[in-house]
Amino acid sequence: MTVLNQLLEYQKADGELRKIEQEIMQSDARKKVVQAKAFIKNAESRIAAQDKRAVELKKLRDELALRVEETTKAVAEYADVDELVEEGADVSFYKRNAQQLLERVRAAKSELARLLAEVESLTAEYKKMMEQGKQANKQYKENMEKFKEVQAAHAAELEAANAKLAKIAEGIPPEFLEKYNQKRKEKIFPVIVPLNGNMCVCGMDLPIAQQNRLAGGNVIECEHCHRFIYRK
Repeated sequence: MTVLNQLLEYQKADGELRKIEQEIMQSDARKKVVQAKAFIKNAESRIAAQDKRAVELKKLRDELALRVEETTKAVAEYADVDELVEEGADVSFYKRNAQQLLERVRAAKSELARLLAEVESLTAEYKKMMEQGKQANKQYKENMEKFKEVQAAHAAELEAANAKLAKIAEGIPPEFLEKYNQKRKEKIFPVIVPLNGNMCVCGMDLPIAQQNRLAGGNVIECEHCHRFIYRK
């Protein structure tokens, strides 16, 4: 049997194996497992971001508390303002300072309100995300068990298909088999394709010299997509 025939036989058996694998991977249970896993991963990322923001909010709260304390102390200094005025102190100076302190207090209250609103929103989102994550974990476990059942149901078919493939592989030169399997890892199928006019299925034109090498059932490798090409 020529290398071409061996490769074509191998690819036919590989196609049968691929069909079984696709049936397993396209099962409803598998799809739900993938969806749940993706949600869990995204939830973990969002929760980490929320934890980081919570630390930032705590720092802002502490800084705000310090500002309020300092402002309160400054306000306390005006307890004796009447006495100072009676002694001839500049009233405008105290009014100006008092206004500045008042503006600081207003700014602090406004920032505190914004801070508390964000904390409440963050807390609500955190609880929601935790609950959704809990449900996603439950769905993941349930559907993973169902997916294992699907795999078990096809185990005999997979074993037979792999055994058939291994038997055919024994007659294929290692260099061809290695390249074939490399393309399969790249999710490319079929790997062995007939010459389409004067080009490969990928659209790459083959020079006349390369086309001539296909005579007698020979196989060449496309320089562009690295599939095996043969002439029917």
